[in-house]
Amino acid sequence: MNVGPEKKGQDYEIRTYQPTKWVSTSVSGMQLEAALSTGFRRLFNYIQGNNKNKAKVEMTAPVTCYVKPGAGPACESQFTVSFYIPEEHQATPPEPNEPEVFIEHRKELTVYVRTYGGFSNDNMKREELLKLMESLKRDGVQYIEKPYYVAGYDSPFKLTNRRNEVWILKNEEEQ
Repeated sequence: MNVGPEKKGQDYEIRTYQPTKWVSTSVSGMQLEAALSTGFRRLFNYIQGNNKNKAKVEMTAPVTCYVKPGAGPACESQFTVSFYIPEEHQATPPEPNEPEVFIEHRKELTVYVRTYGGFSNDNMKREELLKLMESLKRDGVQYIEKPYYVAGYDSPFKLTNRRNEVWILKNEEEQ
């Protein structure tokens, strides 16, 4: 995955991701962790060979989840869970068999990133997102509050030195 030079704020990074292809699935719901779990299972089946080529695709990191919060507290949010497609499949990714799994062509993306450890959950993600927004406000940075991304780098079996991230999109119009 081609990532531009990383610049660091005091407690966050600025990253630019080049255009890439991801395998993705969308899930509606109230709980981020539940949506991640459902989405992960669908995508894991795809990389295990549940695709038109019956191709096994290497697992990559991070697993991202694009979160479009619902309009109100009792409204469902939209979650798009994604695996990066490895280089050898970027040009022609295997076509998914399942209708709810699709190949996503991501445009270039600049994000503000806050990294944290531990076994992440909905509350931790929310807290880290708020901390990142506070840092951006402190620095007078223009950003898009929602939708946002969460990213995880580790298998559930890794117990220490875990890496999680929250990504907020840069507001390109303001620059």
